[in-house]
Amino acid sequence: MSRPNYNDLIAFVTVAREGSFTRAAAQLGVSQSALSHTVRALETRLDIRLLTRTTRSVSLTEAGERLMATVAPRFDEIETEIAALSELRSRPAGTVRITTAEHAAITVLWPKLTPMLPVYPDVKVEIMVDYGLTDIVADRFDLGVRLGDSVAKDMIAVRVGPDLRMAVVGAPGYFERHPVPQTPQDLVEHDCINLRLPTYGGLYAWEFEKDGQSVNVRVQGQLTFNSSTPRRRAALAGFGLAYLPEDMVLDDVVQGRLVRVLDDWCETFPGYHVYYPSRRQASPALKLVIDALRYSPGDGSAP
Repeated sequence: MSRPNYNDLIAFVTVAREGSFTRAAAQLGVSQSALSHTVRALETRLDIRLLTRTTRSVSLTEAGERLMATVAPRFDEIETEIAALSELRSRPAGTVRITTAEHAAITVLWPKLTPMLPVYPDVKVEIMVDYGLTDIVADRFDLGVRLGDSVAKDMIAVRVGPDLRMAVVGAPGYFERHPVPQTPQDLVEHDCINLRLPTYGGLYAWEFEKDGQSVNVRVQGQLTFNSSTPRRRAALAGFGLAYLPEDMVLDDVVQGRLVRVLDDWCETFPGYHVYYPSRRQASPALKLVIDALRYSPGDGSAP
């Protein structure tokens, strides 16, 4: 009895993940026509349509979605097991892909990975800054780094940073023209520097809590950004109030470049966690990165 050939399944999974025969063909190193023929042969063998093709896109049929959900994780597990064979080598090797937000990349990933990388030159790290709640399985990331309360329940989560606080800040010149807000509700009368996040479907509502009372305020202003650094710069330039991680502006407050307000309304919340699928076998390189990122109280304020 002949052994089954799974190349057609690999071809199907690649097309489904890329959403394009052109990109999938380039990834597999075959021609687009050869790849199309392989997928059609699979559909003929299974006697069911797996993909819906148009001139502009490729999408999964119901059968295709079912096959993808069943087969793709198995191939990922095989790839991980093969990568794990690097344990037989003297040094861990491979690429670890991480999706994270800008603040975590700057304050957690960079300071913790820089001492490790020179020691393990065969380990490569790819960091993608993204404010959406990325599906790390579908997008083929090894790790995600997000706030503790943003991690899906079916993931293994490892704490990598201390609890955090936010701060409302503005330049001294701004407060020469505007009164100091006394409550979060006063912010609606101020020029505020907004944040747009894909996970919120629009502008982020500033979140406050005091004595068990939670208040969310939707602010208005002339400027909107989708990351932290330009919001800090805009606040320093006097364009309005910004709502930023405390550690990002603490030095500015100490030096008098920014003035902090509503401090008693900014309580701590769970810090950053690294997460990954519970069913995935961690490769030596992945374990090395996770251990390097792992939080201990000596890294900063206690959780």
